[in-house]
Amino acid sequence: MTQRIIVLGAGYAGLTAANRLARRLRGVEMTLVNDRPTFVERVRLHQVAAGQRPKEHLLADRVRDGIGLSIGRVTAIDPDRHEVRLGDDVLGYDTLVYALGSTASVPERARAALTVAGAEDSTEAGKRIADLAAERGTLAVVGGGLTGIEAAAEFAETHPGLRVRLVTHGEPGPGLSANGQRHVRRVFDRLGVEVVTDAAVEEVREDAVVLRDGREISAGLTVWSTGFGVPEAARRAGLEVDERGRVRVDSTLRSRSHPDVYAIGDAAAATRANGVELRMACATGLPSACCAADAIAARLTGREPRPLRFRYVNQCVSLGRRDALIQYVDADDRPHRTIITGRAAARYKEAIVRGALAMTAKPGPYSAARRRAAE
Repeated sequence: MTQRIIVLGAGYAGLTAANRLARRLRGVEMTLVNDRPTFVERVRLHQVAAGQRPKEHLLADRVRDGIGLSIGRVTAIDPDRHEVRLGDDVLGYDTLVYALGSTASVPERARAALTVAGAEDSTEAGKRIADLAAERGTLAVVGGGLTGIEAAAEFAETHPGLRVRLVTHGEPGPGLSANGQRHVRRVFDRLGVEVVTDAAVEEVREDAVVLRDGREISAGLTVWSTGFGVPEAARRAGLEVDERGRVRVDSTLRSRSHPDVYAIGDAAAATRANGVELRMACATGLPSACCAADAIAARLTGREPRPLRFRYVNQCVSLGRRDALIQYVDADDRPHRTIITGRAAARYKEAIVRGALAMTAKPGPYSAARRRAAE
């Protein structure tokens, strides 16, 4: 009987997995499910929120022959019946790849804030930020992680008349080296980004960020970028998940509770061989997609699947279009002193972003294998 494979989600991980499976297997029925007909370059969404318009990529132009494309939102997954529901439509599967990614994690106290974690949210933010910049207003960015740093720098560079304030618990870039943090500060000084530290947010209002110590940071708009959550679909389906709702997987990205389900990218609670948890990032999503695709292909062709082998190399942080920070790290993502900055780093970062996009359509560098028929 023909094996039916469904990949849920066509972000970096899902699209890479689908195309790699199509390359590895023949004689299977494969469907890629996504909620929109376009591929979202998520690592460019801070650019979209700044008012820039990166090129649009149609999924139909990026999937290999033999992959069916189904556009719809996943409303339910029934792993016992091996079914996925898209509204009134029901799709059956033998193997499911869960790649629904992550979303903005915004607490109730910050519902007045904008986010840059999704295409629509970023586009809407771009319109409102442009209007605020025209009024020479003040924009607050809450969160001193890499997303907040990239957003603050992009907004300040794109809109020189906009006053940008980064509101954060500690020093921006807590996972960076001292050298890396100093460079971020220098760029912020050059761009006029004001950094507000020791800030625990109590509430986001339409006109201010209220801190727990009583301070109020005036802002015509606020962008919330303190971290990511994941869709509840896996938890509702009864898959074993961690406290954040990510699917618990083994070393081949296979669900620990449901062996016909694999989870990849931000949706998976994956670890390195030494138990160090992988962070949510494009840098980890692509290797996990390749590993899962190869593991599925191995299982369906009677071979032994190989575990995920991954080590970190660097963190790439854009600081506008003319500067960036390449922070080198050890295998477990701990920062070294070594960094690259300036235009060379900006070119490096852009090459990484373009390479990630190319990888989704031609996912082959991790290993080579001939196409095999599923048993």
